[in-house]
Parts: sequence; structure tokens; C-alpha cells
Amino acid sequence: MQTTSTNICERMDHSQELSEFKRGTVIGCHLCNKSIHEISLLLNIPRSTVSGIITKWKQLGTTATHPRSGRPHKMTVGSDHAEVHRSCQLSAESIAKDLQTLCGLQISTVCRALHGMGLHGQAAASEPYITKCKVKCRMQWCKAR
Repeated sequence: MQTTSTNICERMDHSQELSEFKRGTVIGCHLCNKSIHEISLLLNIPRSTVSGIITKWKQLGTTATHPRSGRPHKMTVGSDHAEVHRSCQLSAESIAKDLQTLCGLQISTVCRALHGMGLHGQAAASEPYITKCKVKCRMQWCKAR
């Protein structure tokens, strides 16, 4: 049995899918006659995930993931991403209005779509005012040069 200090892969996040490499590693370990428990400890993946990958491989002959069911997103990453990046300084409301006029999309969850693209709102850093002392020092510096 392997210890957790010799793990090949890092800890899997709950919302993250396993990569093609990790799924292949699970199948490779299974073909080397390792138990589900040993594979789970070695790769630091839950046993239910390991068991599911092996079962899927035995039944379908592949470990590829299929598209999930559900409503498709209104904003696709490729088409509208450039338009949103052009208007980085605008608020979420104004971006929603621009997308509605330009692309014909009515998006109620603009913030969620922007977060999905990796754009997060931030307050601008406040720049301190120049004090009289700093003005005097700058003027002396400029006159000296």
C-alpha cells in the first residue's frame, strides 16, 4: 500500500473533471492488477470515481466524457469574449445593454457570465492627493534638472 506522500496527482476539486491523462492512469493501474482502493490512494482520487471510470471503460471501451444535459449558455466564450474585453472599464449593466444591442442577447446574469470568462469586478485603487510638501519637492527636482 502506498502512502499519501508518494501521490502522483494533486487533490481533485469537487467541481473539476479528471483529465484524459488521469483517467488513462486509472485504467493503466487497473490493467496492472491494482485494486480500486490502491488506485484511489495512489492517485488521491475518491474510490467512487475510480470505480466509475473502470466500469465505464469496461462497458463502453472508452473513458471520454460526454456532453452534459441542460440549457446551453447564451454567451459563448469565443464569440462574445472579445466584445466584453473591449469594454473592460464599463459596468455590468452597460455591458448587458451593449450585448443586447450588438448581439441581440438578453442576459440577466451578466456578472455570472463575466466571472465565467475570468473577468471580476474591482474597485479602482484610490490615488492619494499630492500634498504641498510633495509639490515643493517635485518643483525643486524639476528645477535642478
